[in-house]
Amino acid sequence: MAVKRVMAIAAHPDDIEFMMGGTLVLLRRAGYEPHYLNLASGSCGSTRYSADQLRVIRRREAQAAARRLGAVFHASLLDDLEIFYDLETLQQLASVVRDVNPAILLVPSPQDYMEDHTNACRLAVSAAFVRGMRNFATRPRRPPAAGEVTVYHAMPHGLRDPLRRRIIAGAFVNTTSVHAVKKAALAEHRSQQNWLGESQHMNQYLQTMEHFSLDLGRQSRRFPHAEGWRRHLHYGFCAETADPMRDALGRDYLVNPRYEAALESSI
Repeated sequence: MAVKRVMAIAAHPDDIEFMMGGTLVLLRRAGYEPHYLNLASGSCGSTRYSADQLRVIRRREAQAAARRLGAVFHASLLDDLEIFYDLETLQQLASVVRDVNPAILLVPSPQDYMEDHTNACRLAVSAAFVRGMRNFATRPRRPPAAGEVTVYHAMPHGLRDPLRRRIIAGAFVNTTSVHAVKKAALAEHRSQQNWLGESQHMNQYLQTMEHFSLDLGRQSRRFPHAEGWRRHLHYGFCAETADPMRDALGRDYLVNPRYEAALESSI
């Protein structure tokens, strides 16, 4: 039997833990092999350490977080604020995506508060799109990957777009049973308590994630804690009706009927 894989791709160390970690754990428990990749190294994520120090510190933290989530760790490709939608980066990321060949791909929101996040989204979607194109050369070279992939977009940081408008989830995943695992994974990023300032320690860092989780739970009107997702248009990726997250998670997956109804509106 072929191994089913789910891959989470985000911009920086801790982005996966904030918005995707609970879903990644639930899919692992449902039989998927989870993979974890932050495009950037976290090199700008502190006022106390040099970039060289941070690359080492944040890699170790991300590796520890991936272990908490039970995920296969993949090394970062770039430094912070160097995530651009360019050919070289796309070739590198597409090589990894072909190698993993996930059936489910978890990516950032197309709208978010900073360009590293939105560029990571664009690159991840394109890397999935070219997975089977034999004439697109990856670096390092990998043969084209066969099979469908369904792409899901996580919620943006703050659950709002850059113009402060609320982003509504297309589906909610009940992360209540794995919230402690998600929190423990986020807590591995100990260097970030210094980025927040001496008066705002790790508790506030974790409370920010807690706030997002509880807010999405309230929006679901069913789950205490939740993560939110929007499914990418199927063209070039999978069948129109494909929703493998729904199939895998069952009652822990709730489609938002308000979002689905709004899809038919041109406003």
